[in-house]
Amino acid sequence: MSSAHLSSGRWNVGLIQEEARKQLLCLLERCEGTKAIVWDKSLAGPIGLVAKYSLLQEHDVIKMYPLGGGPLPQINVANIIFITRPQLDLMDLIAEIVHGEEGNKPRKEFHIFFVPRQSLLCKQKLKNRGVYGSFTLIEEFACDLFPFDNDLVSMELNNAFREFFIENDPTCLYQVARAIQSLQKIYGKIPKVTGRGPAANKVWELLQRLNREEEDIKQNNSQSSIIEHLLIFDRSTDLLTPLVTQLTYEGLIDEIFGISNTTVQLPAEKFHDSDESPTVMSLDKKEQIILNSGEEIFAEIRDKNFNGVGPVLSRKAKVISSQFDERHGDKSVQEIKQFVARLPHMLATKQSLAKHTTIAEMIKEVTDSSSFLESLQIEQELLNCIDTDKPNSFIEDMIAQKEPILKVLRLLCIQSLTNSGLKSKLLDYYKREIIQTYGYQHLPTLLNLEKAGLLKVQQSFRQYSVLRKALKLTVEDESEITPKDISYVHSIYAPLSIRLAEQLVQGGWEGITDILGLLPGPACGSGSSNLNPIIKTERRNSLTSENSNSEPPKLVLVFFIGGCTYAEISALRFLSQQEELNVEFVVGTTKLINGNTFLTSLIEDLQVN
Repeated sequence: MSSAHLSSGRWNVGLIQEEARKQLLCLLERCEGTKAIVWDKSLAGPIGLVAKYSLLQEHDVIKMYPLGGGPLPQINVANIIFITRPQLDLMDLIAEIVHGEEGNKPRKEFHIFFVPRQSLLCKQKLKNRGVYGSFTLIEEFACDLFPFDNDLVSMELNNAFREFFIENDPTCLYQVARAIQSLQKIYGKIPKVTGRGPAANKVWELLQRLNREEEDIKQNNSQSSIIEHLLIFDRSTDLLTPLVTQLTYEGLIDEIFGISNTTVQLPAEKFHDSDESPTVMSLDKKEQIILNSGEEIFAEIRDKNFNGVGPVLSRKAKVISSQFDERHGDKSVQEIKQFVARLPHMLATKQSLAKHTTIAEMIKEVTDSSSFLESLQIEQELLNCIDTDKPNSFIEDMIAQKEPILKVLRLLCIQSLTNSGLKSKLLDYYKREIIQTYGYQHLPTLLNLEKAGLLKVQQSFRQYSVLRKALKLTVEDESEITPKDISYVHSIYAPLSIRLAEQLVQGGWEGITDILGLLPGPACGSGSSNLNPIIKTERRNSLTSENSNSEPPKLVLVFFIGGCTYAEISALRFLSQQEELNVEFVVGTTKLINGNTFLTSLIEDLQVN
């Protein structure tokens, strides 16, 4: 019973949803009687993609609560089930709730389901708090990946990049390896693997070890996988792309409003006529809007540059208007019957069109503002290596005016990365200005950004300048409405990560080994094939032959360790539509991110103004 849009592509993501749903319901059935679920807040949304509340209600779940401080309300249930990540701070919250329920009647049974793995440290913490013996069931809900769309899955690990590159904790890499292995159990063993970066290399080593240990993977060796190639991409090899402003429709929704588990919350009064229900509508009321390929109009405009969205919506409005006008005039019974049959789809399209027109208007209010345009102009100048080695007057003014610190840090990190670091005196100047303006509490912020490689002292060699020219990372005069290059997703900038994926499928990485040497970490993969092109040259040159279309596109899974942006996904979808490549890309990631969430996730105690 998977959602239709998840199963509509060649990669049937609905199988992942079905597997996770089946496992969750089996765990719930082991707890007889009525149930209340207490969610780790970070899991409520992702698990909602697996099983809706209505389905849980069918299995005797009558209450759901977020896992937070304080006791639960008085509830008359037989079971209290905690569904949580294996994090020590959450064990303290669970212990408080269990202690708070002691002596309450009727007596309840407690259960805990760890996602995706149990933790010995968490169990020990529960023992130390004196509640371990109170649990009837302590089980794993081994859901490594959550289904977002027919070409996208995410692990929803909020801090994978920070944990590995700042805290030197490799736990998340083991989880990534297990997630990829769980895909192989469903779809068959992926025959070719390519990776780039230190984290990717460690995941590849773990994957090889797990493949040797797991018998069911060995049994699947004979099963041909629908996924023909796996590209493991390490976020540390491209720190710049997440910081650059996304200019696709979906990317801007995420930049401005924030998308969480395919859902965005927007002011309800924008979508309803307040005159219709003046007593109900309130200023803080939110409209939850689901964004996925199951909606026809959104599927068409999600990956377009925002400047190309208006013409599409305008054309759709004219079409739907002409369709409704058909009801006027003399009609035969048969014609009326056909019109009535089309009416539900027409009404749904009209509603969808109104919704996205409203969202586009809200985005345009932001993108037309002088603040947005000035910031974007400076960003694009830095991407083109204009005045990157001296104090930027715009950044200085933002600091002086005490603009939100994330906005300042984002441009500052872009300047550092596009200049391959800042001169020592310039870096010290920026640090001093930020600390004097925003306070000494941001000193750890700056130190962590340095540790992550986002801020650094300039070396003599300019890596970005070489990469920009060799891989054509900036493209001038690219059409935003009818693009021919992936740079349209940022108007002038082609994401380095996707340029490398494009190079891999076009001619392989063998011809750019000198360029790859500028990136951190080694290349890795299955044998020497990791440097060979996925698409053979003669195959690309035979598109005009009789049998040119007989082969289906090769399916390539790009897995991002440390998160990826909606703009990167849009760029991969654009490449999938290029007939000469004969490749279809699908995406796995530890987390969907944008510039602000990427920076915030790096700093545990960042105070966002």
